Amino acid sequence: MRTATTIITTLASAISVEAHVAAWARGMYCLNGTEPGVENLNTNTAVNPLWDLPKSQWWMQHDRGCDQFPPADGDSLELPAGGSFTVELAHNRAQTTLSYNGQFTSEWPDGQDHPEDWHSPSPDACLDDGAMHTHNESTAAGTAFAISYNSDISKVTMENLAVFTVLEHTPWKRLATYEVPADLPPCPEGGCYCAWLWVPDGCGEPNMYMQNFRCHVTGSKSSKTVAPAKAPKYCGDGTACITGAKQMIAWNQADGNNVEVPQGVSPGYNLGMGWSNGAQNDIFL
Repeated sequence: MRTATTIITTLASAISVEAHVAAWARGMYCLNGTEPGVENLNTNTAVNPLWDLPKSQWWMQHDRGCDQFPPADGDSLELPAGGSFTVELAHNRAQTTLSYNGQFTSEWPDGQDHPEDWHSPSPDACLDDGAMHTHNESTAAGTAFAISYNSDISKVTMENLAVFTVLEHTPWKRLATYEVPADLPPCPEGGCYCAWLWVPDGCGEPNMYMQNFRCHVTGSKSSKTVAPAKAPKYCGDGTACITGAKQMIAWNQADGNNVEVPQGVSPGYNLGMGWSNGAQNDIFL
């Protein structure tokens, strides 16, 4: 059994060297890391970002093998139609309630204490926690979840993976609650595939995040169908944007990119790419 002192020391090292952010919940791939038969309560395998990779590697975090480590039988992220669901945004599994009975958690993704108005020391500097890729809450770029109505992940494509919810000004605090469209239809037997998505707005390497989940929709009586997803398009101030079902953002990779933005601009899950905050109710045929 590892002592609390050892765990805290390991966490501090991980935060200073390679900390980033992922969404943690039952139903995620790579919850236990990527060592077969081992439950790693201190893993951050799912957390590391994607940058300058071929699509064969960045798609579903194949670069680290996460697509080969599905959730345990029966584990699935519940999406209540017309309701909401909550995940934990953290740098490491140990900083969530999924490890050590939550003893290393706080209100924040790094497990530390910070003021409510946590901000960088100056407007041209970034937050002292570089993993958050922001100056303060208002400049956090926004995160999203997308869904594909396929239980076989080999059948998931950019065209059938549609963003269905966006949460503005995240990642920020550890608990993050996302709204679900009321018309989201039930998943097939075996569940759906979902992805947690994030593209930071500056403050570090211009990377992106795509994290795998098995998910299922509950309480739905909808017979609607999610439309084929189109590539999003930069629209600056939120006017002349593409409406309807949109693909995840693929950006700054060796290949497979689907967006172009002006020099010095990062695409994000926000109005600048045509996404309003909350449930995306325009994604249906």
